Amino acid sequence: MSTEIEPHPPAEPEPRPQDGAGRSRWQTVQPWITLVARLALVGVLGYAGISKMGAPALSVQAVEAYELFPDGVNQFIGYTLPFFEVALALLLLVGLASRYTAAVAALLMVVFIAGIISAWARGLTIDCGCFGTGGQVAPGETRYGVDILRDIGFAALAGIVMLWPRSPFSLDSALGLYSSDERSKD
Repeated sequence: MSTEIEPHPPAEPEPRPQDGAGRSRWQTVQPWITLVARLALVGVLGYAGISKMGAPALSVQAVEAYELFPDGVNQFIGYTLPFFEVALALLLLVGLASRYTAAVAALLMVVFIAGIISAWARGLTIDCGCFGTGGQVAPGETRYGVDILRDIGFAALAGIVMLWPRSPFSLDSALGLYSSDERSKD
């Protein structure tokens, strides 16, 4: 009786993953989540800017209602903010410099939140002026808490684009601005 152990046949090498195969669920889903966040910001910023462009005097009035700046600064902000919002929306729409554009959009939301908190803390009764309205409102008609939560949500969308800027249908991707090393970090 022999006690020799028969060797196992050599294992066949595992097939190498093809492009896309072996990717984690996050790597597959993340670009689409970013696309949705990007397009949501496009909608918000585009609508806000365009609604103010149609009535620049109301935009200036909305800025004045915060009682933070002198008249010249109020007018400058009131007239230029709509164009700035539309420019951010267009950059996000085409997906150019998405990470940096989202960072600016997030910073803009933080400024809006600070302005609303300031108005609330000083007892002002104003409309936020976010979408082409603004100015004084009757006591009890303010929605500061809702406005702040909404802007926090928009800042969170911008945060998604900042952290994971890779998305389909963007010039960033078409131009190859993300190396394979950076993509693996996502």
